[in-house]
Amino acid sequence: MDRIIIVGLGGCFGSVLRYLVSGWAHTLLGERFPWGTLAVNVIGCFVLGALGSAAIEGQLLGPNARLFLFIGVIGGFTTFSAFGYETIALLEGGRILPALLSIGSNVGFGLAAVWLGASCGRTLVSR
Repeated sequence: MDRIIIVGLGGCFGSVLRYLVSGWAHTLLGERFPWGTLAVNVIGCFVLGALGSAAIEGQLLGPNARLFLFIGVIGGFTTFSAFGYETIALLEGGRILPALLSIGSNVGFGLAAVWLGASCGRTLVSR
């Protein structure tokens, strides 16, 4: 139960941070392109890559700190960062086919799920 609370607190912080950064990007760059989403995804990927490698290679963070920061804060900020980190880990491990399958599956199934969900939502609203 302690782990769930740790992740939840981090996720709360990460979600608020996502809202602030995304809003800032839209204010700064306009809303004709999803700059906010791009900003949080790129920032989240960078932070997870930097902290992840520092934590693993330098053994800087304990298990609870990793739960709070990686799954909680960064996970609440963006899950795209986890996708990027895991894909790079596969590539660095020489597992090219699983990496390509992960990329194709996440993008393809993710877009298909958005389309299917939107279709279901429109169907429910139109009844």
